[in-house]
Amino acid sequence: MQFNIPEPLTHEHEVLHQRLHSAKDAGGAVAEATDNLIAALHPHFVREEEIAMPPLALLLPLSKGEYRRDMDEVLELTDALSAELPRMLEEHAQIRAAAQKLADAAKAAGRDDIVEFCDDLGVHARTEEEVLYPAALLVGELVRRHSSEASR
Repeated sequence: MQFNIPEPLTHEHEVLHQRLHSAKDAGGAVAEATDNLIAALHPHFVREEEIAMPPLALLLPLSKGEYRRDMDEVLELTDALSAELPRMLEEHAQIRAAAQKLADAAKAAGRDDIVEFCDDLGVHARTEEEVLYPAALLVGELVRRHSSEASR
C-alpha cells in the first residue's frame, strides 16, 4: 500500500526549503550559516518524509473507523519512527543550534526576514515533536490494535 503524505505537510516542507535557499542570497556570514543549516536540515527532512509523515495518510480513514489489512504495512514505518525517534529529536537540537547561528548572522546583517524564518523553523520543529511524531506513532498503535483484533 502506498501512503501519500498529506499535501499540507509536503507543502510546508517545500516552503521551508524555498525560504532557506533564498537566505543564501544574503551572502557572507548569512550564506555560510545557511549552508550549515541546510546540511543539518536536508537529511532530516528526507527521513521524515520516509518514515514520519507517510503514516499520517491513515489518520483520516482511521478517524472514521476504517481499517483494511493492507494498512498493516504502515507498521514498518511506525516501528522505524519509534526506533529512530531519539536520533530525530537529537537532530532537532542540532537544527535549532544551526538555526540560531543563522538568526544571529541574519540579525547582524539586518535581515529580519531570515530571523523570522528561523523562528518559524523552530515552531515547525515543535509541531513535529508535539503533534506529527506522536500522531504517526498513534497511527501505528491503532493499526496494530485493529490488526490484532482482525486476527482473532
